[in-house]
This record gives sequence, C-alpha cells and structure tokens, in this order.
Amino acid sequence: MKVLLVGSGGREHALAWALAKSPLLTKLYCAPGNAGIAAVAECVPIPATDFAGLAKFAVETRIDFAVIAADAQLVGGLWDVMEAAGIRSLGPSKAAAVLEGSKGFVKDLCVQAGIVTAAYQRFTAPEPAKIFADSLGFPVVIKADGLAAGKGVIIAPDKGESHKAIDFMFEGGFGASGHAIVIEEFMDGEEASFFALSDGANVIPLAGAQDHKRVGDGDTGPNTGGMGAYSPAPVLTSSLQQMAMEKFIKPTVAAMAAKGMPYMGVLYLGLMITKQGPKLVEYNARFGDPECQVLMPRLKSDLLAALLAAREGTLAPLEWHDETALTVVMASKGYPGSYEKGHVIAGLERVAKLPGVTVFHAGTERRGGDILAVGGRVLNVTALGKDVAEAQARAYAAVDMIHWEGAFCRRDIGWRALKR
Repeated sequence: MKVLLVGSGGREHALAWALAKSPLLTKLYCAPGNAGIAAVAECVPIPATDFAGLAKFAVETRIDFAVIAADAQLVGGLWDVMEAAGIRSLGPSKAAAVLEGSKGFVKDLCVQAGIVTAAYQRFTAPEPAKIFADSLGFPVVIKADGLAAGKGVIIAPDKGESHKAIDFMFEGGFGASGHAIVIEEFMDGEEASFFALSDGANVIPLAGAQDHKRVGDGDTGPNTGGMGAYSPAPVLTSSLQQMAMEKFIKPTVAAMAAKGMPYMGVLYLGLMITKQGPKLVEYNARFGDPECQVLMPRLKSDLLAALLAAREGTLAPLEWHDETALTVVMASKGYPGSYEKGHVIAGLERVAKLPGVTVFHAGTERRGGDILAVGGRVLNVTALGKDVAEAQARAYAAVDMIHWEGAFCRRDIGWRALKR
C-alpha cells in the first residue's frame, strides 16, 4: 500500500516512524517532510499548503491512502480535496474540522450536548468583550476563535492585561484568527490530553498524555506549541479516561453526526481536571504535537491498519505498551518569538545508539552532510522507561549529547507526575 503523509513537524516524524513499521506498507511518501522523516520515507518537495499539488501528486503516484496530520490542512479542507480526487484519506472533512477551527463553535456545541465546560461568551467587538471579561473576575481567559499555532490563548491576571489582550486580538495580533474571540472563566486545575479515533459513528479510545505548554521551567513564560510531554499521564486515572469517553467524546461525535457533519479521524480532547471534576478546554482535529511523539512509541498495534479502519468504518480496540514515554523539545534561541536559524546540529549519531531513545525531528533540514536547525521547535528527544522518572532520566541524558548554537530546552518535563 502506497501512503502519503502530509506535514513536516515532529508529529509527522513520529507518525512516519510508526507507519513505516506497518506490514501493509509498500511505499511511504511525505510532503514536504524534514531531515529526520527522510530516513523512513521519501520526502516530496510539495508544500503542505499546496492542496492542488498534493492531490495531483497523489493521483499520479497512485497513492492508496493519505494521512493528513496538521490542523491548518484539515481546517482548510485538504481531506475534501483528496477525497474529491479519489484518494482515500484520514482526517475530518472541512465541515467537521470546525471542532478545531472555531473555539466558539465548540463552546456552543458543549451547551447543546450537555458537555461540561467553562462559562463563556463569544464576541466580535472589543468593548462588549471587555465588559464581560470584567464581570467574570480575574484571572480570565481570552481565546482567538480560529487557529493560532497553539498560541491563541492569553490568560490575563488583571483588568489591564485583559483589556490589552482583547485589543491585541481585535487589532490583528493573531491575524484573522482573532477577528472573533471567546472570553471564558479561568479554570483552576491540572490540564491533560486524551485521544480517540472515530469513524464518524463509532469511536475507540487511544491514550492519554500531558504536555508542557509554557516555554520556561515551572510552567513560566509565554505559551508555545508544546515544550515536552509524557504518556501515560498519572492524572488521567482509568475512571477519568472512561469519563472522557462517555461524557465528552462520545456525545461530541454523536452531536456532530446529528448536525450532518460526521467526525472521522483522530479527536484530541483537552481536559481541565478541577476540584469540581473534569471540564472541556478544547478539541483538536488531529494528534497533538508533542503528544504524538509519546503516543507512537507506546502503540503496540499497527498504526496504518488503525487509521484505515477509521476511514472504512471497521474500528477495533488497539493495544499499548505499558512503558512510559517522555519527550523533551529542544528549541532554538528566541522561540516562541523570532528565532535563529541555520546552526549545525551535533550529537545525533551518538544518541541514535542509545537504547530506548528516539529523536523525532521537527524544524530540521539537511544540507550536504550536515543537519541544520531551521525551526523554532527543532527536535523531540523521546525515551521509554518503566516510569516517568526513568524515561525522564534517559531523555535528558540524550538531550545532553546534542548541541547547536542557541539550543535550549526545559529541564523539568514530567514534574507533575514526579510530584505525585
């Protein structure tokens, strides 16, 4: 079976790594890919934004199945373009991807389906938004309605910062994504992610994870796309995982089907575990990044077979390794703001020899014999262990072998689990 994977980040490298192990696979392509993905797939120089070019390549190459991994492509309708070209694909339709494309839609759906979430209102003008934010008290959460690369949420500690954040969004701070915003009450608790796979009518659980969104140790500094993660997450007990399925994911999939926009693909549930119980933070229409980088090493079942089953409506339970996986994101100086590019990465060959360690590339590029850091988040150093402590020790031992000018990482990935 010929498979096309669309994307170029750490999530896509983890997916490529898992897909490459499938006995169903005869050829794996990735567009556009990165230096790490090139080791397990043939990288094709077609931008992930070139929907027509991707469909043309898939038709001409006789691709049997396409895996669309990232939010921008799913929300933009690449699944629809591929399917219209006769290419079976994994991912929700453009209509169903509104679960990630509009935070306001999700909040309204929660009300309609009886799903517990934070109190909120939606706004398209700054002044009413400010009045409502003031009424909620502080801190308060301000969210851009649309996609913002994982950075469209601002937690404002006081009235001044709240008004500043609202003006920032409406003045184009997040582009068109902030032309509509959601103001919601601050939920105090511990956040975790749970993943499921849907065929549009039926749904099966995947696994849980916990990531670290802020750039600095101790969860300080601005939000990022994610600085590390681990799975399983001790906060997600078996009873909470069952509740995630029964009280959140299944009602959502049923509600989407009832609306005539059945949801097919990976569904990412962001939960806040509060003293009052779990509440929905957000949905994403794909695997998380860097959560995917800890889920794939734990997956015992055939990923390609599972994703095909979602497309064909033949879902069956999956098997998982009991080991803990932990990943540390190595980033370039300046991230999540403007960052340096083009520095040579050293040490990857040494790390490749370490047992239980896999390095997933995100922002890398090969030039001649060198691998260069060209992104904000550059590498995901992932390790397996019998528990979080062992996986963490292995991951940081590997991190310390890798270097490029300006490289940095958080040194406390997994701290919540260890504190438990």
